[in-house]
Amino acid sequence: MQMSKQKVVITTTIRTELETFLSELNFDKLFVLTDNNTLYNCYPVIKDTPAISRGGIITILAGDDHKNVEQLCSVWRFLSDNGASRNSLLVNLGGGMITDLGGFAGATFKRGIKTVNIPTTLMASVDAAVGGKTGVNFNGLKNEIGSFYPPVCVFIDCCFLNTLDRDNLLSGYAEMVKHALISTEDHYQAIISLDMDSSFPALTSYLSPLISDSVAIKKRIVEEDPGELGIRKALNFGHTIGHAIESLSFKKNRPLLHGHAVAVGLICELYLSYKQCGFPSGKLSQTIHHIKGQYKPFFFDCKDYDTLYELMAHDKKNENGLINFTLLSNIGEVQINQTATKEQVLESLDFYRETFGI
Repeated sequence: MQMSKQKVVITTTIRTELETFLSELNFDKLFVLTDNNTLYNCYPVIKDTPAISRGGIITILAGDDHKNVEQLCSVWRFLSDNGASRNSLLVNLGGGMITDLGGFAGATFKRGIKTVNIPTTLMASVDAAVGGKTGVNFNGLKNEIGSFYPPVCVFIDCCFLNTLDRDNLLSGYAEMVKHALISTEDHYQAIISLDMDSSFPALTSYLSPLISDSVAIKKRIVEEDPGELGIRKALNFGHTIGHAIESLSFKKNRPLLHGHAVAVGLICELYLSYKQCGFPSGKLSQTIHHIKGQYKPFFFDCKDYDTLYELMAHDKKNENGLINFTLLSNIGEVQINQTATKEQVLESLDFYRETFGI
């Protein structure tokens, strides 16, 4: 699979940058995909950009439970009914749900139209909007239907973070912790030293350079392995168990934001890393202490173990019937294509529950 280097613009003047970029891009019609939150909170920031002001607005329901085929069909229908062609442009303005669903809509409409991502959450800025993964949830499984389809550009501006509550900031922060764990000791120390209880605008000034570092880590890995055949699997750290926890949370009608589920997965998979790959016990304790100080526990018990294991067994990354993990032997020392027995996986769930006293 070939994927050109992705253009990512990190800016504090998004309207100016966007206006310049769109004036130089060839397209016949422009459409902006929003959800009911970003239409109200984020669209006003860019609406006066000339090309945007002339574009059609598509609005879908917010929330990962709406990242489904029905909402996808509504986007396709709007594009079709409003004369979108293969030379049209879809601007995805929102969090990971919008960039995932909008990216897949762009990948599939007329066999592919140009897309631009403008992430409005910390999660989308450091993870979902960058890298070209698109998709929707299906049959109770996360991102079961999707494709690799990179946007022509991603615009990241921290001004949108002012619209987020602490839970949504923490959701994105979990991905930053993951990037730190798979990168360098210096970046790891910078991330776990971040005070997520700081208020705006101080928090934005702390976050901006770290967001840039996180994006650079993901962008470098994606460009090296766009089809996820090797090192890109590093980005899955915390996600095999994290995605299962996220799916379970929806089954229990106690939906977790993606990053909060990843935080659970990070603890479990750090434990597996310690047991199977020799991840240092001191770093294990330090990281878990930090995560525990930021995130509320997700309550589940041993009656949920079989469901969680079954959800992991459906993970797209599995091969030959074995659950595939990315684990660490140290900070930045990634071990891809690791397996674990059911007993070891359930032991990691025990460890999480013991850590939080649940």
